[in-house]
Amino acid sequence: MRRGTFVRWGVPIAAAAVIGAAIGAGPVIAAVSGDPVLPERSAEQLLADAVAATSKQAGPPPMSGTVQQTASLGLPALPQLGGGSTPLSLLSGSHEVKVWYGASDKLRVAMPTQLNETNLIVNGGQAWYWDSATNTATRLTIKEGARGPAHATPLPQETELTPQQLAQRLLASADEHTAVRVINTAEVAGRPVYQLVLAPKEESSLVQEIRIALDGETYVPLQVQVYAKGSAEPAYQVGFTQVTFTPPAAENFTFTPPAGAKVEERTIGVNDDSAKAEQRAEHARQVAGDLKVVGEGWSAVAVVPFSPADLAKAQQPGASEGEGGRGGQGGDPAALIDSVLKSATPVSGTWGSGKLIRTKLVTALLTDDGRLLVGAVTPEEITKAAGAK
Repeated sequence: MRRGTFVRWGVPIAAAAVIGAAIGAGPVIAAVSGDPVLPERSAEQLLADAVAATSKQAGPPPMSGTVQQTASLGLPALPQLGGGSTPLSLLSGSHEVKVWYGASDKLRVAMPTQLNETNLIVNGGQAWYWDSATNTATRLTIKEGARGPAHATPLPQETELTPQQLAQRLLASADEHTAVRVINTAEVAGRPVYQLVLAPKEESSLVQEIRIALDGETYVPLQVQVYAKGSAEPAYQVGFTQVTFTPPAAENFTFTPPAGAKVEERTIGVNDDSAKAEQRAEHARQVAGDLKVVGEGWSAVAVVPFSPADLAKAQQPGASEGEGGRGGQGGDPAALIDSVLKSATPVSGTWGSGKLIRTKLVTALLTDDGRLLVGAVTPEEITKAAGAK
């Protein structure tokens, strides 16, 4: 199994050197007057340290811990979504994930809920997904498939469950549109950390700043906080509440389906159903081809075709089926869409008319002529993008 397969499950930042040019205005030295005290490091040095930490032995040091993810995006009250363990459920409230990382091919991620738990266990050439709610154990065969379209805007994604995942993309996408600095040292999960701050230069962005806490010894990201303009508390946060940099016990990476459990087989990346796989691949190519980006950096607005027919598809049986055959555990996208649209504001302009959806970090516009515009920008900027040809 290839190392790239596991990036979305928590392998920390791989190559962030590309943003070195973004800090060419000179070194910004970390303040060391706070408690705890760490050696002085410039922003450039911290970036290099983070890259070096991930290149040792093809990955970060062995570690385990508990990650808490909190979202307060200002969304309307959301419907119940599959018991709280689905990607959609991560859009609000607080959620906890347990992570064990032994090497690039030894990983375990567990997401406990009030009554159930899901587990992804990767051990060498074998991978399992366990869902206690459905008493189903799925043996996974992972193959490299085509990547989906790249993120058009620098926003947290619902599948980014650990600080390393989110930090990887944020650092890699920082450029001349981003101001980078280092602020006072702090403490995360009982460990002293450096705080690297990324702030948009564009006034039209809804993001005030993003703080990435790097462990003072290993330089592994331990926490990412996203602050919206005008808010004293982070609108989105993912970070370790407990972490240990020692090799996890071998039994953490072993799994045997419990007696009576339903055992399934599933291929990730290339579906055994070639017709369905080709259909999905064609859809991915179509989305990538139809995607348009208006603006640059933090003011970028993604524009894709979106019609009432797309909403109807979301309500068809099986439309919410997720990985590992979770089907009924994947939440109800149609219920979420209905809830969000009820809070939308009718708007119009020279570009036409539509419905505007606002949160602390994201603005979306669904136009009556069949377009969906999304960005971490003000309503004025998104309507301006709607008029761009």
